[in-house]
Amino acid sequence: MKFRFLVLASVLSCALVLGGQIRPFRPGMREAEQLSNRPETPPQVTAKRQPADPAQLQRDAKELASLAKLIPSEVEQLKIGRLPKDLDAQLKRIEKLSKQLRREISP
Repeated sequence: MKFRFLVLASVLSCALVLGGQIRPFRPGMREAEQLSNRPETPPQVTAKRQPADPAQLQRDAKELASLAKLIPSEVEQLKIGRLPKDLDAQLKRIEKLSKQLRREISP
C-alpha cells in the first residue's frame, strides 16, 4: 500500500513539475496568428476594358479566315516531303489572331 502511494505521489509531483515548464508565447505571436487567419481580399480591378472596334474585328476575322484556307494545301505539300518555309509563321499568326479575337469578344 505504501508503495502505491509512493508511486502515485511521485507521478503527481513529476506531472506538476513538468506542467510548469510550458514555454510562454513570444511577444507578437498571438497578433501574427490572428493576422494569418484573416481571409485574403481579392485585388480590386477598376480598369474597364474599352469596347472592341467592330471594323478591326472584321479585318482580323477576314485575315484569320484567309490564313486558315491556305493551311490544307500547305499540309498536302508536307505529305510529299516539302516543308513550306512560311507555314510556321502562318500558324503562329493564326494562333495570335484567334487569341486576340477571343479576348476582344469574350466579356
